[in-house]
Amino acid sequence: MENNLCLEVKNLKKYFPVGKNFFGKPNAFLKAVDDISFTIEKGTTLGLVGESGCGKTTVGRSILRLHEVTGGQVLFKGLDLATVSKKELRRMRPQMQIIFQDPYSSLSPRMPVGAIIGEAVKAHKIVPKKEFEDYILGVMQSCGLQRQYYDRYPHEFSGGQRQRICIARALALKPEFIVCDEPVSALDVSVQAQIINLLTDFQEKFGFSYLFISHDLSVVEHISHRVGVMYLGNIVELGNKKQIFDNPMHPYTRALLSAVPMPDPTVKMNRTILQGDLPSPSNPPKGCKFCTRCPECRQICREQTPVFREYEPGHSVACHLYPQS
Repeated sequence: MENNLCLEVKNLKKYFPVGKNFFGKPNAFLKAVDDISFTIEKGTTLGLVGESGCGKTTVGRSILRLHEVTGGQVLFKGLDLATVSKKELRRMRPQMQIIFQDPYSSLSPRMPVGAIIGEAVKAHKIVPKKEFEDYILGVMQSCGLQRQYYDRYPHEFSGGQRQRICIARALALKPEFIVCDEPVSALDVSVQAQIINLLTDFQEKFGFSYLFISHDLSVVEHISHRVGVMYLGNIVELGNKKQIFDNPMHPYTRALLSAVPMPDPTVKMNRTILQGDLPSPSNPPKGCKFCTRCPECRQICREQTPVFREYEPGHSVACHLYPQS
């Protein structure tokens, strides 16, 4: 089993200091990611869903050490990315890439497409200099970008084409693991389908492993093999796609699924309307963090933190509605 793992995250924490006292020490900490664990097998996709502000993007950035982690381990190819030296981390960078949410701001407006895609290829010496242009053109072609785009600038492209450029930039380094941070949320529906199909085709062809971060459950259902549901820095439910969508156990997961629009307007949905806003990560509720909004909240939920445990093979949940031992 371990030989089949691409990534293993153990008890990952990322706390941001909030304010400083007279002695220059933080007054409090914002717990953006608070003790989460999961694995991603080679050639598979883990979808990470939840409301805006729940810590999904911070998880992706902490895994790649774009944020220095507060605690825990991120095991990739036998090495803990949270503690390796910067020199070793730089050597491993080509094997781990990220596709950002906004294709408009993640591309330099002063560089042509060929230079954007090839910048890191040159830095990491992926191919010999004499093969560089042909290699970049080949990567562009595989991402649906025509040869004549090589010398054009990002402002000349649509949102979907810009996201293809971002994918080509990641693909050019021949990675094994890619964090997809809401890569289609800024695109219209037809272009979303094209990008999702492109990512799926590459996974089948090259065996990529994805951490796919999104708030759109319909997109996650299409691309993911396993799904993790995040709330206020914690994973509250984790299972394979069928378990999460056919048998959601946590009240928060059920609320998210009930909010997904139905194609048929005549079908009546029994929607769960969550009351209130997401609490502050710097001052979370006592006990279960979801207790202030949960329609099935009990007294014990306000007093004790539920244990995250497995209730059926591969399906884990943290909720007092189920036995805790």
